[in-house]
Amino acid sequence: MNFAVIKTGGKQYKVAANDLVKIEKLDAEPGDVVTFDQVLMVGNGDDVTVGAPLVAGATVAGHLVSNKKQRTVIIQKKHRRQHFDRRNGHRQILATVRIGEILLGGAKTSLTTDEKIKARAAAAVQGQATASIAAPVAEAPKPAKKAPVRKAPAKAAAPKAATPATDDAAATPAKKAPAKKAAAKKTEGDKPTAKKAPAKKAAPKADKE
Repeated sequence: MNFAVIKTGGKQYKVAANDLVKIEKLDAEPGDVVTFDQVLMVGNGDDVTVGAPLVAGATVAGHLVSNKKQRTVIIQKKHRRQHFDRRNGHRQILATVRIGEILLGGAKTSLTTDEKIKARAAAAVQGQATASIAAPVAEAPKPAKKAPVRKAPAKAAAPKAATPATDDAAATPAKKAPAKKAAAKKTEGDKPTAKKAPAKKAAPKADKE
C-alpha cells in the first residue's frame, strides 16, 4: 500500500513506508515496535479504501525512535483595562515514529526490535549522566587577599648632649625678656590737633589816689 490514514492521540496522520512522524507521546521505549490499529483509510494509487469508520483488519507498524520535548510554546492572556496579564510556557512531549509496514486483512507485522535505535538511545542517556557527574560545581570566586601594608620603623631620637651647669647660671635665675608691644600705626588723620592755651586776662590796674 502506498499510504494510510491513522488516528492516534485524537489526531489523524497520513503516513507511508519509511516516513518519520511526530505524534503524541507513546508508552514505549526507543527501538520498540509500535502498531496502530485505528486505520481510517488505505490507498494504493487509484485504489482507495475508506473505512466506516475503520478499515477492517488494517494495521500500521513502525519503530519508536524517541520521546522528546518540543520547543516552548508561549501562552499569553491579557484583558485590557482589567489589570490582567498572564504569560506561561508549555513544552509538549512528542514521540517520533518511523513507519515500517501497512498491513491489510489482519496480517501480523514482521518487524522486530531495532537494536541500533535502542543502543543509540542508551548511549545518549549514559553520556548525559556522565556529563552531569563530571561537570564540577561552579564555586564562587574568592576575593583576592590584600597585601599587608608595612609601616616604616620610627627613627629613634638622638640623645641631647648634657650641658654642665655653671655656678653663675645656677646662682642667678634667668630673666625673662619683656614682651614687646606691637607699635600701633598712626595715620595722618589720626594725629591729635594741639590745643592752644587760653589767654590770661590782664589784672585790673589799681586806681591812683
